[in-house]
Amino acid sequence: MDEAERRKAGRATRSAVLGEAHVARSEAQHNAFKADFVDFLTRYAWGEVWNRPGLARRERSLITLALLVAGSRWEELPLHLKGALNNGLNVEEIKEVLLHSAIYAGVPAANTAFQIAHEVLTKEGKLG
Repeated sequence: MDEAERRKAGRATRSAVLGEAHVARSEAQHNAFKADFVDFLTRYAWGEVWNRPGLARRERSLITLALLVAGSRWEELPLHLKGALNNGLNVEEIKEVLLHSAIYAGVPAANTAFQIAHEVLTKEGKLG
């Protein structure tokens, strides 16, 4: 796959996982300073890694959620929680990832993740 194909595949994957509305908003905020970085993410994170055959998107979402909790990447967690739902995870599975993360990433990290997930899942109509 050449660079242009990877870029096209990356944008399509990013839109499928995170939603077209998010991608369109993100693209509207592009600027010259971060253009190379955004292109890099589109081609390699979304076009290459998320499209590798070894894991399904659903499994990649499970891993991504756990890594975001472990790294305390709270700014990315809401976006990837929505992506996980788009990739077929249900509330129970998300809860299990966060609970499992408490053991390996720490209770304070899981506590924050549960708070963020509750807000996102409620907004998405998945929790009553």
